[in-house]
Amino acid sequence: MIIEDQHSTPIDKRDLGRVFRDRLRQLVIRSGGNYSRFAARIGLDRSALSQLLSETTTRLPRAETLCRIAATAQVSLDWLLGLSQSAEMTEIARTLEVESVTRDDGNSRLAAWHREAIGYKIRYVPKSIPDLLRTEIVTDYEFGEGDPLTPETKIAAAQDQLAYSRRPETDVEVCMPVQTLTMLAEGSGLWTGLPKSARRAQIDTIAALVDELYPTFRLFLFDGLRTYSSPYTVFGNLRAAVYLGEMYLVVNSVEHIRGLARHFDGLIRMAEIPPDRVAAYVGGLAVR
Repeated sequence: MIIEDQHSTPIDKRDLGRVFRDRLRQLVIRSGGNYSRFAARIGLDRSALSQLLSETTTRLPRAETLCRIAATAQVSLDWLLGLSQSAEMTEIARTLEVESVTRDDGNSRLAAWHREAIGYKIRYVPKSIPDLLRTEIVTDYEFGEGDPLTPETKIAAAQDQLAYSRRPETDVEVCMPVQTLTMLAEGSGLWTGLPKSARRAQIDTIAALVDELYPTFRLFLFDGLRTYSSPYTVFGNLRAAVYLGEMYLVVNSVEHIRGLARHFDGLIRMAEIPPDRVAAYVGGLAVR
């Protein structure tokens, strides 16, 4: 198999292992020539490093190991793999980042992540009611003085998400506990003190939008007494964001993104009310 580097220079994939070994040896020598010390710096034992440098080894190390070597030695991955003659360090994406949520930036990052994920499946476990299904009155009620985001910011974000979900190329799945909706109808828990008229309007809005947006927007309802999930969103295979209250824990590792996607698959399997029945179920809730 022939691949090309950024300068369109043909490189035989079978040669990548040899080039990698040569450049790894250069890094060891540059660091002082102590193999044990270099191995410790990149999180390997001496025997593992020797195996990487062995002429009989035909496979490259795992991506995580390559990233550690490049980051520790301050060289680019392209240089380490022989895809570039420049060893200049390039930024290596971190597998975990923390993004703060402030009144200044609102949900701008979240909106940008949605735009970047157009064409991918987005999978979402909301904190309570999904943003795009909320009425303005409920948004005002839920996001008060102590919240880092103003109600106006949340309303604008909800409108953006609703417009996004109406695009024909979108594919969005949401899983949430059925108890969130039954408590809304009853006026209990989080919704204690919210007037009956506001709760009735919110129930009707959810039923109407779920019906309108199906099947590109699919809402699954699971029993919150049988299973639990923290709020998070998986943006295709690009990233995932776990909501921690006033910040997002952003996951960039493909392995971890897939793990959250598998967790979401488990929530879908546990769903008691599938998407094609949600609108009728919600519309039939008795508001007290």
